Amino acid sequence: MANRIAYPVVLTPDECGYLVYVPAFNIDTSGKDMADAMEMARDAIGIVGIEYQDQGLALPNIDDGEMITEANDIVTYVDIDFDAYRLKCDNRRVRKNVTIPYYLNLKAEKLGLNFSRILEEALLVKVGY
Repeated sequence: MANRIAYPVVLTPDECGYLVYVPAFNIDTSGKDMADAMEMARDAIGIVGIEYQDQGLALPNIDDGEMITEANDIVTYVDIDFDAYRLKCDNRRVRKNVTIPYYLNLKAEKLGLNFSRILEEALLVKVGY
């Protein structure tokens, strides 16, 4: 089951795009346009949220924090799946032992192909990234 939560955010238009405040985490970020601001908010929530989890702290409730707004502010929600975000950010490499036909190995080595890169690219396509 997904660990998806939607947190309220306050978007404040400014000359560079949007300033973003996430009350539940008491964090700020910004974006050059609305879409970028939403993505930056999701990223900030993800980074801080998995840090909370790693430290054994409970994630804030969606209504935690003080929601202070002004006339031009936009209040909306940004959703995040912390489990998926953690996986996306975990770029550790793991060693895998694979078996391929001998003739294919010879041809690939002769061409100087990078087996790890080819396997990674094929897996990304196979799993839908």
